[in-house]
Amino acid sequence: MTDIFLSYNREDQARARMFAEAFAAQDFSVWWDADLKSGEAYDEVTETALRTAKAVVVLWSKKSAVSRWVRAEATLADRNKTLVPCMIEPCERPIMFELTQTAELTHWQGDVGDRAWLAFLNDVERFILKGASVLPARAAPSQALPDVRAGAHDERPSLAVMPFSNRSGLLEDDALAYGMVEDIISAISLSRDIRVLASSSTRAWTDKAADLRDVGRERGVRYVLEGNVRRAGQDLRVTVQLVEAETGAILWTQKFDRPLSELADLQEALVTDVAAHLGVQVVNREFERALRKPGDITAYEAIQRAHAVYSRLSLERLPVAVTEARRALALAPDYAEANAELALSLGVQFFWTGANNEPVRREALHHARSAIGFAGNDPKVLSRAAFAMIYLDHPHEALRHALRALDLNPSIADLHRCLATIYLRLGRNDEAIASYDNAERLAPGHAAFYVSCMRQSQAHFQARRLSKAMEAMERAFRINPDYAPTLVLRAGLCSLAGRTADATESVLALRAQEPDTSVDLHASRMLARGEVHQTSDLTTAFRNAWTEALSE
Repeated sequence: MTDIFLSYNREDQARARMFAEAFAAQDFSVWWDADLKSGEAYDEVTETALRTAKAVVVLWSKKSAVSRWVRAEATLADRNKTLVPCMIEPCERPIMFELTQTAELTHWQGDVGDRAWLAFLNDVERFILKGASVLPARAAPSQALPDVRAGAHDERPSLAVMPFSNRSGLLEDDALAYGMVEDIISAISLSRDIRVLASSSTRAWTDKAADLRDVGRERGVRYVLEGNVRRAGQDLRVTVQLVEAETGAILWTQKFDRPLSELADLQEALVTDVAAHLGVQVVNREFERALRKPGDITAYEAIQRAHAVYSRLSLERLPVAVTEARRALALAPDYAEANAELALSLGVQFFWTGANNEPVRREALHHARSAIGFAGNDPKVLSRAAFAMIYLDHPHEALRHALRALDLNPSIADLHRCLATIYLRLGRNDEAIASYDNAERLAPGHAAFYVSCMRQSQAHFQARRLSKAMEAMERAFRINPDYAPTLVLRAGLCSLAGRTADATESVLALRAQEPDTSVDLHASRMLARGEVHQTSDLTTAFRNAWTEALSE
């Protein structure tokens, strides 16, 4: 069963070839009449391919619009609900197709990063996934098990934000305190990691001393955030603390100061800071909670356990992520996030253990695309699936899904880390660095921040900024001196900088961690394959450091 049937006029064959090759680069099977073998019956073969294709891409041009063959193919595709048309030349389409949504690609000349092309590719893929039957025993997306984000199945941590108290005693700060609660709730809800209650659910406790354990029981929440605003000299100070509702234990507290002279922009900046830090704290607590649970794990908790591995990733711990992701999928086979988590875990396994394990690569791609098929409008699912595709050597497909996720919700820190890694892989170094900075702004002090620092170092090196590359690498090394890719990077950079002792130290640490891992495999973890070739001299420096360290 072919993924895509390409319908076009023979005079547009050069443009059609461009589409066929771009689809094939995304691992889609494409049928177009240039593939016809000598002696095959044109009508019979064409009709079979047309009727069985999951998506029929019609290229409208002045010639194809008056072609009886193209019009007939488009009519049959429309009847079979597989029609995905696009304009490759300004023209008047047949009147029966004027009301059909049609992509505008008259400008497109093969640029795989073009936003209009990426949007069209997204539409085509939705048709392909809808018509796929990759696992016979699996329900169609419309029959999928309820996603745990929905209704009573929502297992995300729940949070109530209490009314903030005004300790300044000034009337104008009452409005600030009230507005901050509303804006914090709005900002937290954008992340989709936390289920936050509306402010009306806690308004009854305004100006009252509340036992937060009672609030937790009455409102059915796991966490409660309380805070106050007050003036401290020339600053406005907001103090917040996160409380575990069941025990009343304070889990985290922090002060945020801003100069009163910046009052016009004060509230937005404070809200961003509070929401960003709070999101990181709650996610970390959820990791700990899932890891402590001895048994009776839910799919959501298995995903948290898998994801917690990335806060201290190593070759030894990687199988834990794969095992927990498989457990989540076994508990809920049609749960989009479980598919995405397994895709990522397998993708990292493929990347870390060598790009020669085709069964792992295919399984990971299958789960990434299944996740998108189940929840193609969920930005977190798109982001996770895109992350997997980077490690599976599909950076352009990853970029398409990541940009779609960005359009849906630009407030997800993991999404910006994903985009940054894609840009790094494509050699778009400044965009990579800016995206890593955005991720840190949205989730400061995230558990995997050391990875971002390491990747920023690579981006600076690829941009030929050696001193900045060294700074970022040293920051990554300070945060997590045991992360193998950072040790590889440190050995290479220190070798280039003449710091032979530090380069040797890094190589020996790598050998102690992974005695059976080859120099070639270590080098490949610097994303030095595919489109990016700027790291070749860094790879050479790492190999030299390896040889020198082992010869001593």
